Amino acid sequence: MSQPVKIAVAGALGRMGQAVIQVLEGREEVVLAARFDRPGAEGEHLVTADAALAAADAVIDFTLPEASALLAEAAAARAIHHAHAPALIIGSTGFSPEQLVRIEAAATKIAIVRSGNYSLGVNMLMGLVRQAAAALPAEDWDIEVYEAHHKRKVDAPSGTALMLGEAAAQGRDLALDDVADRARDGVTGPRKVGDIGFSVVRGGGIIGEHSVIFAGESESLTLSHSAIDRGLFARGAVKAAAWVKGKPPGLYDMQDVLGFSR
Repeated sequence: MSQPVKIAVAGALGRMGQAVIQVLEGREEVVLAARFDRPGAEGEHLVTADAALAAADAVIDFTLPEASALLAEAAAARAIHHAHAPALIIGSTGFSPEQLVRIEAAATKIAIVRSGNYSLGVNMLMGLVRQAAAALPAEDWDIEVYEAHHKRKVDAPSGTALMLGEAAAQGRDLALDDVADRARDGVTGPRKVGDIGFSVVRGGGIIGEHSVIFAGESESLTLSHSAIDRGLFARGAVKAAAWVKGKPPGLYDMQDVLGFSR
């Protein structure tokens, strides 16, 4: 039997960090090797980020964009100066273009899985959205991405909504930045043919709801996914951590983990 994958958890005091730890404690193929949080944080069993990087085969990180970029750079530096450097599983969202460039640079030294959503269902939804967008012409079918999250979420649209928008744009051989309509207010005029719209709700304790609406003149099609508990994201991230061990440096996503990428 192979040795269990040693996993460190970043943001161990946070809600997602706690969810990941709970999943790890119930599995045999993985083991919780270390837990850490922001510098100066206090909590039982917390270690420094450096100690966590040294102890783990993979680090699961659901924190904040800048913290994730810094962690990726620290792991990449470790790959240069030490014999061992862990892979990263990044679930943070709301990255700036500059932060994404830094993560891509780190991925030339270590394996990184970055995804806006670690749910199996959402990743299946992406494939369905891509197929539907390819089959339904923009002249007859408008696309709207709807998402709802709890009031504590700080970025909008969500990373998952953007992934779904990307899937729709790919289905039509377009770049999302060229067709995304992310804000409507006042007299906006008629909808532009081919635009992919985004609608956002923030409130209460909503874990995550996403729908992609294909609206025609006489009928509409809605593809949707609802998260029941955030443990599903933790389970997907743990699956990604087990998958990425031993992979060469590169930037991967959940489509790679699940074997959906061609």
